[in-house]
Parts: sequence; structure tokens; C-alpha cells
Amino acid sequence: QVLLVESGGGSVQGGDSLRLSCAASGMTFSRSNIGWFRQAPGKEREFVAAISWGGGRIYYGDSVKGRFTITRDNLKDTAYLQMNSLKPEGTAVYYCAGQVGGGRALRDSWLYDGWGRGTQVTVSS
Repeated sequence: QVLLVESGGGSVQGGDSLRLSCAASGMTFSRSNIGWFRQAPGKEREFVAAISWGGGRIYYGDSVKGRFTITRDNLKDTAYLQMNSLKPEGTAVYYCAGQVGGGRALRDSWLYDGWGRGTQVTVSS
């Protein structure tokens, strides 16, 4: 139904910024909740941020709150993750995910319906 493709990852120094993009195709994007998750080697997938279809509900993981900002542009079928003050602990593959419909929590990865293939973010100290 909804195809998601992440972009914008790369290698940066600690304290630098990156903006990730999540481009979607499909008629249901504007009514889909979007989440960002990340997974580092040997670690479980971690919730980063999420935004509801209308932008009225936004959530952040404790480790990124105050430094990351999630936004979306439904007319462009794209969601964004602005990452400021990056830390080495942020090195991971970052995934965007879509949740079609409503009534489900946004922090749990298993409640999402579709996933992108991920984009690598590497932060050196």
C-alpha cells in the first residue's frame, strides 16, 4: 500500500546536524502516522520520533528529545527528521515506518504496517 524510502544519512562529526527524509508513495500517506526508529549493531530497534497524520500528536524518545524534530508535508508525501547536536550514540540505521488508520500507539515498532529499508547515520567523536 504505502512504499517508504529514507534518504539523507551520512557520516558526520559529533555536534553536527543532518536532516533525514522519508518519501512515500500511495494515496493513504496523508492519513498515515509516521514513525522514525533506529537500530545500532547489537542493539534492539529504538523509538526515535513519531507524528500523527495531521501533526497534532508528536512524540520523541527520551534520548533525542530537545535535539531532534519530526515534521511532515502531506502535499509532498514526505516526512522529515531534523537531527541536531548529533552524538556518537546516534550511530545507527534509521528507518521510517507508516501506520495506516488510527487508534494505535505510535511508540511501538510492531504496530506499524510498512517500513523503509533504512539509511545509515554515522557520528564520530
